[in-house]
Amino acid sequence: MDTYCSDCKRNTEVVFDHAAGDTVCSECGLVLESRSIDETSEWRTFADESGGDDPNRVGGPVNPLLADAGLSTVISKGPNGSNGDGSLARLQNRGGDPDRAIVLAFKAIATMADRLSLVSTIRDRASEIYKRLEDQKCTRGRNLDALVAACIYIACRQESKPRTVKEICSIANGASKKEIGRAKEFIVKQLKVEMGESMEMGTIHAGDYLRRFCSNLGMNHEEIKVVQETVQKAEEFDIRRSPISIAAAIIYMITQLSDSKKPILRDISIATTVAEGTIKNAYKDLYPHASKIIPEWYVKDKDLKNLCSPKA
Repeated sequence: MDTYCSDCKRNTEVVFDHAAGDTVCSECGLVLESRSIDETSEWRTFADESGGDDPNRVGGPVNPLLADAGLSTVISKGPNGSNGDGSLARLQNRGGDPDRAIVLAFKAIATMADRLSLVSTIRDRASEIYKRLEDQKCTRGRNLDALVAACIYIACRQESKPRTVKEICSIANGASKKEIGRAKEFIVKQLKVEMGESMEMGTIHAGDYLRRFCSNLGMNHEEIKVVQETVQKAEEFDIRRSPISIAAAIIYMITQLSDSKKPILRDISIATTVAEGTIKNAYKDLYPHASKIIPEWYVKDKDLKNLCSPKA
């Protein structure tokens, strides 16, 4: 970078001394600017290498769902756990924190979302749903874990990344399926009153669960592809089973035709969180249509007689 030097009377190449904040002429050594402020980022985010410097420098993230956007000041603790300034701490505690309850809920949502490896869009949607409940002053006295888990369940469905109730229950800090189910119905009812219409939950299809279930079972790319195509074909038939049961039953069907190591029914039950008896019942309904729903490119070298006959 060239800058005009008053001693050299022309533009010369300059050197930046980042430690001292000085801009120095490379030819005569004159300090052209001292104690300059470095306005570039203090770290690399790797988020967008082509977008220039990251303007973020210090401070926590802004949360638009909080009254103060999450930028309030908190008196920190001293070295032994005591407050550095007792008078300031007392004043802060006396004033209270109107956002304390909702901040705790947001932290619970973030923790549960991390346990399920959910993307940030689902976490933000769940936080937004809880904020709308908080605005209606209807969360007091209710099970926080159940409410938060229900918000995550609804957010997953709205973002077309549904999770089963059992998966949600596994990270809900002890909240039961019944409590989560009641919380979900409560949320839908409350938001219906707010919006004046039913809340859009999103339709669940068997294919929404497949890739995650197949990955849990260690299935290869070809097996995942045939399972997905089989599920699409099965939707043309009137199989009156839940989407998750159909997904589990089709995985059970395809693994019987696979050349790789076949997982047992119990493994499929654990990976899909569907009971073995439920998988058998759904398989019994799908079995008569096996030749029509399994893709021809996969069964041409396979023998459908390898499929075990469902017991009556």
